[in-house]
Amino acid sequence: MKLHSLSGKDYAKAIGVGIATAVVLSAIMITGLKTGVSPMPKPLALAFATTLLDANLPLPVGLLFHVAWVTLWSVLYVVLFWERLSFGRALGLGLALWVLVLVVFFPYVGWGFLGLGVSPMLIVAALVSHVLFAVVLWALAHWVFGTYHETGTHRYSGA
Repeated sequence: MKLHSLSGKDYAKAIGVGIATAVVLSAIMITGLKTGVSPMPKPLALAFATTLLDANLPLPVGLLFHVAWVTLWSVLYVVLFWERLSFGRALGLGLALWVLVLVVFFPYVGWGFLGLGVSPMLIVAALVSHVLFAVVLWALAHWVFGTYHETGTHRYSGA
């Protein structure tokens, strides 16, 4: 695994993939919260922003934090795994971020280690959202970039 040097056009595409991934996931997340399917008390990005800034913030601020976070990791997925943008690598990234949420972000926002201060269902909800992240990220990256690339040439070589 190494950082690949991409063209400006490919970086712009990676940012687009990240923003699109964040928008799709935000729509799913908000729908889950509004319908009561999600056990989360509020979107994690909003809880993080509220805790970080020590202020009661509106949902759009949380969504902006979410878009920035998802875009960052989406671009890193493309930069790190440029030679093979596989589903397995996207899933590995999603699962690593899931563990980060469970052991860092949930405690930081006051939901307890693994989210157990709210409900054990947060573990499953966070897992589902991170698997969805992997699916959406991989699908969009595959659609925009293909799967395999020769290092340094940025050529699409097929699915």
